Amino acid sequence: MTDANPSPTTGGTAADAEDEESPIHILWINAGLSCDGDSVSLTAATLPSIEEIVLQGLPGLPKIAVHWPLIDFECGPAQGADSFIEWFFKGERGEIDPFVLVVEGSIPNESIKPEGYWCGFGDDPETGQPITTSEWIDRLAPKALAVVAIGTCATYGGIHAMEGNPTGAMGVPDYLGWDWKSHAGLPIVCVPGCPIQPDNFAETLTYLLYQAAGSAPMIPLDDKLRPTWLFGATVHEGCDRAGYYEQGEFAATYDSPKCLVKLGCWGPVVKCNVPKRGWMDGIGGCPNVGGICIACTMPGFPDKFMPFMDEPPGSKVSSTASGVYGAAVRRLRAITERTADKEPKWRHRGSELTTGYDRPW
Repeated sequence: MTDANPSPTTGGTAADAEDEESPIHILWINAGLSCDGDSVSLTAATLPSIEEIVLQGLPGLPKIAVHWPLIDFECGPAQGADSFIEWFFKGERGEIDPFVLVVEGSIPNESIKPEGYWCGFGDDPETGQPITTSEWIDRLAPKALAVVAIGTCATYGGIHAMEGNPTGAMGVPDYLGWDWKSHAGLPIVCVPGCPIQPDNFAETLTYLLYQAAGSAPMIPLDDKLRPTWLFGATVHEGCDRAGYYEQGEFAATYDSPKCLVKLGCWGPVVKCNVPKRGWMDGIGGCPNVGGICIACTMPGFPDKFMPFMDEPPGSKVSSTASGVYGAAVRRLRAITERTADKEPKWRHRGSELTTGYDRPW
């Protein structure tokens, strides 16, 4: 979005007003190896929505200007009056500060071939040749307030980084380095998911904007650079099917409400909050609607979790143990249930009070 014209405020100069109105720019590159599914997913965010972020609908949120191909309707094509790609050149030249760099899609290795390129974003005005996605990261990351990788492709390589791929694809931390920090001291922030759960990213971006405004402490991340409050628990810990696992009851078909581990669910070891948060506006989420967890938020996805429909290794032992333990638990609980599913004996008609009440007279 283009900058609004600032106006002087009472008690300050025009320059002061301009400083107060200067937005935080969001430079969004969706030209990595990806399907744009994360961009599409984000349009479903509700807590907060992308509209609330862009239009400053949240108290204390700083003014922002979003340069994202999906919604930046004010920018035109190259050679136009307001070229979309020009904002990225402005970021490189230091003409917009601060800005947050968002990367969508995995980063191919452009050094493994003698010619050509794997993916690019805009053209170099001097040569007329495409500027590769990795070159844009080289140009912009050192000047960014923060670098955010959205989706599993950008965070850890994802589908494009599978064994046997010809591109040498990798995630942003693999490209910049896992210990990389921005000039503001922020590590790379990774929000994985294939695609991302929309509110997870909207909430992370909002946190970073509040941090930039001085209203939030350093964003807490785990050792895989994921926000800890979003990825601190496993799918299993938040799954409404987890009680069936404990009781040793496992689904044999996808229309069963029981635990899906034997059908290939990796939920017990996957860091993801989708079962608790749902997918859109609190509704849905893979195991909530009968789908197995295929571990799309994990750095080893997809190679370490294939084939998807087979029972995960290790679950054979744990599910067998759970089956033995669960059978005993179910029998004991059945006894307790029969006792607990009755009214107390003192609730009856008649002239005799049998509640145990001690008359004071």
